[in-house]
Amino acid sequence: MSLMSEIRGFPVPKKSVAIWWLGQNGYIFKTSGGALLSTDMYLTDSCARLGADAGLNLARRVPVLIRPEELDVDLYACTHNHMDHTDPETIRGLRNKDTAQFIGPHPSCEVYRAECVETSRIVPAWPACEMEFRDIHIRGAFALPTDDTDLNHMGYIFRFNHGPTVYMTGDTDYNELLASAAKYSPDLVITCINGGFNNLSHDEAAELVGKIKPKAAIPCHYDMFPDNSVDPRQFRASLKMRAPETKYQELEHGKPFVYSV
Repeated sequence: MSLMSEIRGFPVPKKSVAIWWLGQNGYIFKTSGGALLSTDMYLTDSCARLGADAGLNLARRVPVLIRPEELDVDLYACTHNHMDHTDPETIRGLRNKDTAQFIGPHPSCEVYRAECVETSRIVPAWPACEMEFRDIHIRGAFALPTDDTDLNHMGYIFRFNHGPTVYMTGDTDYNELLASAAKYSPDLVITCINGGFNNLSHDEAAELVGKIKPKAAIPCHYDMFPDNSVDPRQFRASLKMRAPETKYQELEHGKPFVYSV
């Protein structure tokens, strides 16, 4: 059975969310009502060529666990327009463009349109925006752009079926405004920790978690590329010092993690 079929058939208890990590900032969330939300799907090796032109090794280290043509989600969200987050090749290969909703900041929306997503299925997002799809409430969150190639970075705050609330930082440089997510009392924080290319370092991410005070924190964006990776145990150590009451939660690629409130 394919991973996508497993996800579609996976039962999620009430007041819970099931999460699958596909690498980098790529996640699939499933609600108890069966709605599927993906974030930043990078299901190709398109960055390898981009990295080679810049003298960087950006060949993917994580296997492609779901091929683009197999991806079947209800909501396809992106945090910004960098290729490992809004990947044109992944979007080009999708078969359910006529049934999914595509969410993201305007540069990501431009990629959706360029890859033949119908305009009626594209929903622009920005920090502080709010929208609801089935049993998922979505709020845009502040993120500080990491370079001038895309000045429209954002994070998301997801509330699933009146159950868990998840704050996803997306790619972001450190700024005190990131801690404004605390007022939504997220149960989980999913944060970049790689530190390279102006993203949060493991220590900055732990400092942010200490200000937000979620029950658990999940590190990401450290695993995909040889020239942009760190050991997540550094984040675990920083978390013990800066946010000792928050549980460290490391996910395995392709394995379900169920969180309940």
